[in-house]
Amino acid sequence: MLFAALLLLPCPWIAAEESASWPQFRGPNASGVAHDSKPPLKIGPASHVLWKKEVPRSPSSPCVWGDRIFLTTFAEGELRTCCYDRARGDLLWTRGIKPEKLEVYHRSEGSPAAPTPATDGTHVVSYFGSTGLVCYDFDGRELWRHPMTITRSAGDFGSGSSPIITGNLVILNRDQLIDAKLLALDVRTGKKVWVTPRPDGYGSFGTPIIWNNAGHHQVVIPGSVRLKGYDLKTGKERWMVDGLAAFACTTPVVGHKRLFFVAWSYGASDSPWPSWPEFRKQHDSNMDGEISMDEFKGQALDFYQGLDLDKDGRITGADWVKVKRRSAEGENMAIAVEPGGQGDITKTHVNWKFTKGLPYVSSPLLYDGRLYFVRDGGLLSCLDAETGEPHYSRKRIGGGGKYYTSPVAADGRIYLASTNGDLTVVKAGGKEPEILHRTAFEERIDATPALVGNRIYLRTESTLYAFE
Repeated sequence: MLFAALLLLPCPWIAAEESASWPQFRGPNASGVAHDSKPPLKIGPASHVLWKKEVPRSPSSPCVWGDRIFLTTFAEGELRTCCYDRARGDLLWTRGIKPEKLEVYHRSEGSPAAPTPATDGTHVVSYFGSTGLVCYDFDGRELWRHPMTITRSAGDFGSGSSPIITGNLVILNRDQLIDAKLLALDVRTGKKVWVTPRPDGYGSFGTPIIWNNAGHHQVVIPGSVRLKGYDLKTGKERWMVDGLAAFACTTPVVGHKRLFFVAWSYGASDSPWPSWPEFRKQHDSNMDGEISMDEFKGQALDFYQGLDLDKDGRITGADWVKVKRRSAEGENMAIAVEPGGQGDITKTHVNWKFTKGLPYVSSPLLYDGRLYFVRDGGLLSCLDAETGEPHYSRKRIGGGGKYYTSPVAADGRIYLASTNGDLTVVKAGGKEPEILHRTAFEERIDATPALVGNRIYLRTESTLYAFE
């Protein structure tokens, strides 16, 4: 018991340092908020640029601590963890792992190095769906590895969930088609502390967060149709909310003593799939009643390979029925969850629901008592966190295209970036979104920016920028 308690004790100097750092995906506890930061407003490819460095393409986001920036990437057949000097952008070290085989992933929308690394100021932990977890110190010395079998994600998009470090625990959600689980390792040794199976977690790409729920620290993670909370010490499931989005790409946020979750995926009323005879007519070129993978052309293979649910190399009518049934299982909504519940709390602890303008990949932002989220096409919504009533809903902010990055906020401003490369800065609050700045980077942006001190660190398809 003493060992378990020591694992969870926070270090005071780490807690103080985190407020001036960006230690994981979306910063402290995946909030997307830098309360003490005052970043520049009118940033752009040639404006307020402190430095910029060419980096290989990967959608993982910058992770920052002290004078170091950490990124993961896939280049020259290696899954790499890279460390950059924060002041000048110089590459300080790179450590790579050559996988025996790569996980299946979507080549234009994903990467085998999509998860963002995490740090606690001493350790740097990276996760790759093809190999598992690896930990380095700040000088690039490998401290431990936790090998894992190659993952196969729902839809074959590749891994998306990022690791987090809390106290002396590394927490990772590894939802996949077979052997889905939530696990905790000792960050100092890589040894397993607990593992909890998630047999219904075949379709989740969100990152875990920590919620102090009525005095109990819990790990919260979305899954397929369900949002769940687990005891941080033991991994035991404590509660769940049922009937949510069939496939969750987003990460929850906490504040105002509540937890907020927003997710959308294709459901019964807006399924993108035609009837099986129509789909077969379009792609079954040899007219054998089934569709093999080599019958798809170009990027169609990336989109449709995930429909082969039994992984026998072909899509059949039986696969098609299962896909449509899974898509229809959930209901898309934004919810506020009250603390204190146990077991199935769907009907007892969901304070409010909202169903319009929901995001697919981009996670929500809780900032100054308001919940913000952006839908593909650049449609921004803002709800009162207490009541769920909209201050505004689905207001176009420009910068069309998809939104895979999540909004971040500091100094009364919200920063949003689209896959088209458009960055928009919106004033927080108000009854309408007030556009403060807009610029075009003219190349894809998948990574969520990091806000630290008076700087913004932004990764585009080919470049890592520091703005000041």
